[in-house]
Amino acid sequence: METDTATRWLTDAEQCVWRTHLDVSRLLMHQLEKDLQPFGLTNNDYEILVNLSESEGMRMRMSDLATSTLQSKSRLSHQITRMEAAGLVIRVNCESDRRGLYAVLTEAGTELMRKVAPHHVASVRKHFIDLLTPEGLADLRASLGPVADHLRDQRGKA
Repeated sequence: METDTATRWLTDAEQCVWRTHLDVSRLLMHQLEKDLQPFGLTNNDYEILVNLSESEGMRMRMSDLATSTLQSKSRLSHQITRMEAAGLVIRVNCESDRRGLYAVLTEAGTELMRKVAPHHVASVRKHFIDLLTPEGLADLRASLGPVADHLRDQRGKA
């Protein structure tokens, strides 16, 4: 392999942090998904339900929901179709924009959220929050905040 002297290669410490971050991200999301399976939900399903349950009128424009969940409009449409079939959401036309659609949380979706949310929070606590000290949580937030801000800024750029 040719070495590029202009490339700022990761130090051993940086490589260790990066790979630990990747491991934690993958393993945690896998575990959280596994813990949602008894409820017939995926992480994507749950994220959509959370977004809708926290939105005014328990509804969001499909385009805003796609942006919020980092999904393409096409992928979100397929996801919403599956969730409609399960009775968790419905699509409603937007009165102010005939081309626009809202995803709306149904009563069944709301009831499922009430049932699942305590289990999901317990899973997040067990596999993440409770493994860190309050100081560790504060440090993690301070460390990851600038990365999250940077990545949010990058979303709208080509």
